[in-house]
Amino acid sequence: MLKTKISFLLIGITLSVSCQKKNDTDLIVIDHLSSSLHEISGITYLHGNSGLYAINDSGNDNVVFSLNKKGKIQNELKIPDSKNVDWEDLAYDLKGNLYIGDFGNNNNDRKDLAIYKVSGIHTNTLHTSTLKFSLEDQKKFPPSKKKRNFDIEAFIYKNGSFYLFTKNRSSKFNGETKLYKLKDKIGEQKAKLIGKYTLCEDANDCFISAAAINFKGDKIALLTYNKIFILSDFSEDDLFGGKIKKIKLNHYSQKEGICFENDSTLFIVDEKRKKTKGALYKYHLK
Repeated sequence: MLKTKISFLLIGITLSVSCQKKNDTDLIVIDHLSSSLHEISGITYLHGNSGLYAINDSGNDNVVFSLNKKGKIQNELKIPDSKNVDWEDLAYDLKGNLYIGDFGNNNNDRKDLAIYKVSGIHTNTLHTSTLKFSLEDQKKFPPSKKKRNFDIEAFIYKNGSFYLFTKNRSSKFNGETKLYKLKDKIGEQKAKLIGKYTLCEDANDCFISAAAINFKGDKIALLTYNKIFILSDFSEDDLFGGKIKKIKLNHYSQKEGICFENDSTLFIVDEKRKKTKGALYKYHLK
């Protein structure tokens, strides 16, 4: 009888350990975020600075939050001449400018897509200019449900242009993201469709919610709720033409922001969900 009890106990321990290993994640929790960032939608790490910047999405103020590397709010910057219709991601250039992507488009019916260019971030003497754009292949607002692939929640700045990745909301989801290109030019323009790529086909885990590029400009990270895709060895506009490494995080949450601290370290944030606060994480690339 004692041997039987011990056997069952050992089996239980083995199963428990097995489950724990299966659910292990390499994400490192740094800290929970302030309630002021309960709908965080993007982060970036500005070149030449030692801190992070973050935004909330629609329904919130036109404010950029300055954070330290522990995720604590250091300052709140009210962005002049801007409106938070649906801010979804942040990008940067090597001249110290910050870019806010106001292009969230859940229902695929927006006609007022914009990117705000904010200068003077380092000195808090802010100046804002606006790039307004439309997508060259969108003709209906909204299109039919099976063609709703015009929501954007991720972009990067590279060599004087913006590259935007769609969050596919089609009723017949196939995991395809579309890639658009815009020039860094204030005024109105059409975003050119330059590529399509199917990252994966799981409707619960293939929505691209954020993007980032490293300071060298040779590595791009795309974020979903449970994966990171690292693009490298690409050339010019052919961002999907090089190597694509898929990293499963084994940690499912509404992840909304990603940025490089350096070539081997990423910061990631997720939104508050029910009684659990959003958090700032680190991930070390292998």
